[in-house]
Amino acid sequence: MSPTSLLVVEDESIVAMDIKHRAEGLGYRVVGMAASGEEAIKLAREEKPDLILMDIVLKGEMDGIEAAEVIREEMNIPVVYLTAYSDEKTLSRAKLTGPFGYIIKPFEDRELHSAIEVALYKHRMDSKLRESEERYRALLETSPDPIILLDSDSRILFANRNVEELTGLDRKKLRGKKLSILERKGFLSREVLEKILNLMNHEHKTFEIEFVDVRGKKHHFEIHSTTLRQQPRRTSSR
Repeated sequence: MSPTSLLVVEDESIVAMDIKHRAEGLGYRVVGMAASGEEAIKLAREEKPDLILMDIVLKGEMDGIEAAEVIREEMNIPVVYLTAYSDEKTLSRAKLTGPFGYIIKPFEDRELHSAIEVALYKHRMDSKLRESEERYRALLETSPDPIILLDSDSRILFANRNVEELTGLDRKKLRGKKLSILERKGFLSREVLEKILNLMNHEHKTFEIEFVDVRGKKHHFEIHSTTLRQQPRRTSSR
């Protein structure tokens, strides 16, 4: 198995070489060093490293935060920030790019190793979760039945393509709207709407309705409701 590949982004050449030697001493493979945000993006595209160690403050027009944002959106490569600046304003801005960790300079080898390994693990878990969500969404999209996901306030989180075809309503514009919009548009009666909303308080209750679509065609649907409960996050203490 080939060693984990890293890209080091640091505009101080002596510091960059020190990080490179430390990382290689820990068993990682440094595939390149960049001194600017623009160069970091270029090398990331060419080398496709497993992880990027990115200094937040870089000389030039593009700092590390801006470069990390481009890399995240375009290449989905995990970034660990290297910074001597731990002020709240800088960190708040950096958080928006979805980093996988921070190392405050100066740092010890064990801190570098821990940050890299934790970031790689988090990225693997995030990738698996994203793949699972994409498969789940694909199943919902391709279902021959109309499917709507609601939050606890009956606001629409998701509507599949079948809902859009039946109502003629843009499902992207439905997002965030209350389910009562279907009553206002004439697709559901008040009685049916209340029955559907009442289902949110029951685990296994169903009923049938008659539904007239946007073209005036009648459909008979059996309404089912399932509650999706979010699992509490595990916390660990050290």
